[in-house]
Amino acid sequence: SKNIKNQNKRTNEGEDNEEEVLQNTTTSSTTTTTTTLATTQQSNQGDKLTTPKKKNFNENLDVVEQSSADSSNDEIEQFDPDQFPTSLKEFEEKQQKPLPPEVELQYLKDLFYDSEDSENERQLNTIGNVPLEWYEDYDHVGYDLEGKKISKPKREDAIDRLLAQEQNPWSIFNEKTGKRELISEADLDYIKRLQTGAQIALYSPENWHIELNEYTDTIHPVSNKPAPKTRFIPSRWEAKRVRRLAYAVKKGWLKLDEAKKEGPSLFDMWEEGDPKKSQIINRHIPAPKQPLPGHNESYNPPEEYLLDEEEKKAWELLDPEERPFNFIPEKNSSLRTTPAYQKFQRERFERCLDLYLATRSKRKRTWIDPESLVPKLPKPSELQPYPSQETLRYIGHTSYVRSIDVDPSGQWLASGSDDGTVRIWEVATGREVSRYAHTNEHIYSVEWNPNPDLLILTVAANALVMYHPSLLASVPQRANTEQFFQTDPPNNHNERVKGKIEWEKPAQKEWDNDMRLKINFKDAQLKFVTWHHKGDYFATVCPNGNNNSVLIHQLSRQQSQNPFTKSKGVVQCVRFHPQKPYFFVATQKHVRIYNLAQQKLMKKLLPGAKWISSIHVHSGGDNLIIGSFDKRVYWFDLDLGTKPYKTLSYHKFAVRSTRYHSNYPLFASCSDDGCIHVFHGMVYGDLLQNPFIVPLKVLRGHEVVNDLGVLDIVFHPSQPWILSAGADSTIRLYT
Repeated sequence: SKNIKNQNKRTNEGEDNEEEVLQNTTTSSTTTTTTTLATTQQSNQGDKLTTPKKKNFNENLDVVEQSSADSSNDEIEQFDPDQFPTSLKEFEEKQQKPLPPEVELQYLKDLFYDSEDSENERQLNTIGNVPLEWYEDYDHVGYDLEGKKISKPKREDAIDRLLAQEQNPWSIFNEKTGKRELISEADLDYIKRLQTGAQIALYSPENWHIELNEYTDTIHPVSNKPAPKTRFIPSRWEAKRVRRLAYAVKKGWLKLDEAKKEGPSLFDMWEEGDPKKSQIINRHIPAPKQPLPGHNESYNPPEEYLLDEEEKKAWELLDPEERPFNFIPEKNSSLRTTPAYQKFQRERFERCLDLYLATRSKRKRTWIDPESLVPKLPKPSELQPYPSQETLRYIGHTSYVRSIDVDPSGQWLASGSDDGTVRIWEVATGREVSRYAHTNEHIYSVEWNPNPDLLILTVAANALVMYHPSLLASVPQRANTEQFFQTDPPNNHNERVKGKIEWEKPAQKEWDNDMRLKINFKDAQLKFVTWHHKGDYFATVCPNGNNNSVLIHQLSRQQSQNPFTKSKGVVQCVRFHPQKPYFFVATQKHVRIYNLAQQKLMKKLLPGAKWISSIHVHSGGDNLIIGSFDKRVYWFDLDLGTKPYKTLSYHKFAVRSTRYHSNYPLFASCSDDGCIHVFHGMVYGDLLQNPFIVPLKVLRGHEVVNDLGVLDIVFHPSQPWILSAGADSTIRLYT
């Protein structure tokens, strides 16, 4: 048999010699003869031969030829490389039969690996730059051309690594091939250059740029654009400039290679700091230009720029600083008939004053992303439950419904109206269960006693009236309530109150109509009433009562007292602290907090409102919400100071009432615009965390009558519901 093996060794580009070694080995039973045919091709250094880069079939291909068994001729035929097939197609044509699959696959493998030692290259890792961590849980590291798994190479342990480093310290273990590779001197040179920070010529930045004209002769150049004609024509402007410079040098106007003479440097010895910086600071800043005249300043302006009579009156009522322009546009037939501007000299004089007196300075504008200023708030759907839709209407009143309140059990609703009636409704059904008439009186305020053991309704009309709806009360409530009204009031008040008010027991007819007590106010109009959370004390407000505008009453003793000796202003409303002996008094512009036990002023809140309409205290006692007639709502955190923590301006008209929910983190406000705004107001026990406020829902439904919308609101004591009373004579329940 003959085994012909051709190995082609190629050196780097630029070498002069290429060797092809062809080895023929013939083995027989008796003798073994090996003949090696080496063919050396030499090329001149001036004319280098270009060899094709594709592999010929005679590279790394074993061909087995069978000879006759009885052949005794040991002569080896001379091998001619030119007669050997140079491609797979040529070989098939000569053999006139297809190659075996094994030989064809081996040929394709040799084409793929492109190496001398195909046996070793078959085990190379073919996964590319994929991290080896992806194959930690597998026993292979990829697939070969046949689709078979390539098993992981054997890893070195500490002993093998130590022995390998002793034998050759300049070697590195390659995890992909599982072999140790030597570090060449060129690699060491690159490593040293990287450590010292030196620039490598191979990776220098100037080598990254590709000139467009560099590959113009290739098959696919970067740019096929022809060179412009201007590249071949001298520039006339450059020639003209050169002539001018040459003429200047000739005349002596331009002197070359002459050092400039530096004169003595002058500076201000009294100036503080760096003189260069002062020059920058004191640099002249031009005055801002006045805006150009518009169409309304024309002598013949268009019709849409002329003011009618109503617009002229509105323009005259505005302050001069708030007017959009300082003149009234007039229409003239021609420029000749246009009169002189009367304020011309004054405006020129003010302009000169601004230029002379007003300082100008340059400021760097800091750009801030508007979205970063907007707080990230949760969605309202994540803060449920809260009232979101109208569920029920309570119809029966014939005039404005001024005040409403829900009893502590949440079953009964009381309402007072300008029609002179007080009505009690069932919250769940909207059914009217009781009605108390006050002839020729307006009902300003109604409020239930917050003690669940008592069922007492207080009504603020011309006098303070207490009702006990016996039909609605349970047996324990009826017994606990009746004990307060068995005896006649003693009327033994202190000197400051005596003669101003009178406690009175109602007549038998009024007693049968559930009236249990009546307090008459002399020379004062009662407007507001509120209870202490324990249900024994209650306070009344008479804005025109001067020194007796605020009175505190005790139901168990049937006595009244005046906590203030001097009037602090027109009192709008008062509230008791839910936990401490504090008393909140709201005047037109301020809210004062008094300690009733120590009889002293604790704090004075400054909301900045023009006219306060209502206040309400949070169930925790550390937060207060204030509504005002100037369309604002103020949230106060009593631990933060006397200024409001948040000022909310979202209503279009006056705010009538504000309320906190006793159990849920909710608060709301109502206004004359007919809207109720519901908010999520979470108050944390941690003193380092401020209250969290999120708008939830805007409830609409009430009609605006005579510029009056929603007059009062109240939350249900145990459910996330809100009830509202409006000027349209209706009461609405939102759930």
